[in-house]
Amino acid sequence: MRDAVRIGGASGFWGDSMAGPVQLVQSGAVDFLVFDYLAELTMGLLAKARSKDAGAGYATDFVTVAMRAVLRPALAQGIRIIANAGGVNPHACARALQALARELGVTVTVAVVDGDDVQAQLPVLREQGTVLPAQVASANAYLGALPIKAALDVGAQVVITGRCVDSAVTLGPLLHVFGWSMDDYDLLAAGSLAGHLIECGCQGVGGLHTDWDTVPDWANSGYPIIECRRDGVFTLTKPVGTGGLVTPATVAEQLLYEIGDPARYLLPDVTCDFTGVTLTQTGLDAVQVQGARGLPPPSTYKVCATYMDGWRCAGQLTVVGFDAAAKAQRTAEAILQRTRLMFSHLGMADYTATHIDILGGLKPYASSGGNGFEAVMWLAVSHTDQRALELFAREIAPAATSWAPGTTGAAGRPAVTPLVRQAALAIDKAQVAARVVLLDSGGEVVTVSTGDGPVARTSRANDAAAAGQALCAIDGGAGGNMASDETSGTVQPGADAIPARTAPLIALAYARSGDKGDISNIGVIARRPQDVPLLRELLTEQAVAGWLAPLVKGRVTRYELPGIHAFNFVCEQALDGGGMASLRNDPLGKGMAQILLAMPVQVPHDYPME
Repeated sequence: MRDAVRIGGASGFWGDSMAGPVQLVQSGAVDFLVFDYLAELTMGLLAKARSKDAGAGYATDFVTVAMRAVLRPALAQGIRIIANAGGVNPHACARALQALARELGVTVTVAVVDGDDVQAQLPVLREQGTVLPAQVASANAYLGALPIKAALDVGAQVVITGRCVDSAVTLGPLLHVFGWSMDDYDLLAAGSLAGHLIECGCQGVGGLHTDWDTVPDWANSGYPIIECRRDGVFTLTKPVGTGGLVTPATVAEQLLYEIGDPARYLLPDVTCDFTGVTLTQTGLDAVQVQGARGLPPPSTYKVCATYMDGWRCAGQLTVVGFDAAAKAQRTAEAILQRTRLMFSHLGMADYTATHIDILGGLKPYASSGGNGFEAVMWLAVSHTDQRALELFAREIAPAATSWAPGTTGAAGRPAVTPLVRQAALAIDKAQVAARVVLLDSGGEVVTVSTGDGPVARTSRANDAAAAGQALCAIDGGAGGNMASDETSGTVQPGADAIPARTAPLIALAYARSGDKGDISNIGVIARRPQDVPLLRELLTEQAVAGWLAPLVKGRVTRYELPGIHAFNFVCEQALDGGGMASLRNDPLGKGMAQILLAMPVQVPHDYPME
């Protein structure tokens, strides 16, 4: 029974740097090494791989790269490993790991968590009225931390899971070590927040920071470590001597990543309320995190289903010279016109969708000082017929000799790939049979409680507000001589006010954006606590929606997190379908926060700014 446990976040996605696991194991500062490989996009790719090869469908890098490098030293230090690398085929992943262990001459106890694959339950769900695509490639429930805890309880040194929520790989070992009760919701929320902060690798310790130029030693970027106490208070840090930056600002950015309502963040084990979380710098690259609150979890699991909806292809060209953006635009339109004529002659249907982006060309949110002498044409299309897009792919390179002077950058024919869409649904926990299979004990099976509970009906958002400060209405402000101009995204001074000055939002705030399907969330953190009232007035839902109107087609909802002096904007229909379905150059909305930070805001003339 330890009083503290140290967990290192070694991977933020499938394809993350090899530096993470090596660095964390060499640091000697972790008890558990956790890997997060899965995203909605990744599940679609893995399902496609499994359809071609029954032995595929997992994150191969976990075995061939990460474990080959660190399995032996990790076992020697007593470090236990949890990874959701199993994807849609966790048993195949475990078998590959066992083969590697034999090759390395080490003995390792491996457990597999399965039961997340719910394709067999889809006919029942259809009968119950759930609308689903005709052909589903994969359907996986997001399991919680209980199966991981169970695997560790029976002695697993490496736990491989299929789909689970990202934070579960951290909450699982905390439950195992501390024996927290599953109805102590505040502790479960704290452990889930710890997992949320380290699930994206370097992002939790200065990666993607708004003030990127203040983050040292990118080449040696640190990976996150949480040091959690039995009472749920934890410190976020990184290995000594590594790059990166751990401050309340960098931690707040990651806290806001990919969340919706911060007072009702739904997970399989707990409903989290992050509105009262506080961040305190306790040392160099060390931030103490506390104040998460918990409520009962939902009685259902979220399910992500993927299905194929035709084909997609994206081509790029670079155009250099005068009027580069105009030439790139005309080139894209000419390619579409030419290929449509070819389709017509061949009796093929039209594209199902097309999308043109001129990268480097002036946009409403681009700096007026941008370089307009070079532009990149991004042309993405979708079609029901793979042959049509193979024709399209052949027609990109001819532009280099046919049309605009200065056209270059054709790097071979772009690939034609399946267009994979996602469908989210809920399934009653009682319909999901999560279990642990301990491979090195003759395939011993451990059944796992679903951990079901009533759907949370209340919210503590108001209770979590800073002392004496009530949450403001979503579209309200603090009054004064400022009036919202909803169409321009700026705030104009009243007639009797001293003329305001214009500044980009980045002068007042940090920001980080994330994605969930076709939803983009943008977390905005005040640079100073005293800037919150001004930001509350400037950043109304209407103002943000107006500024992002070229990209966001749905509703914008604002939430507040008083504990970290922040707001979260949830933007619907914002990513052209998101993931592999989107034809945009930025299908995951990584640039959405940067676009919002460029928004010009009107600041009172006498407002003190650093």
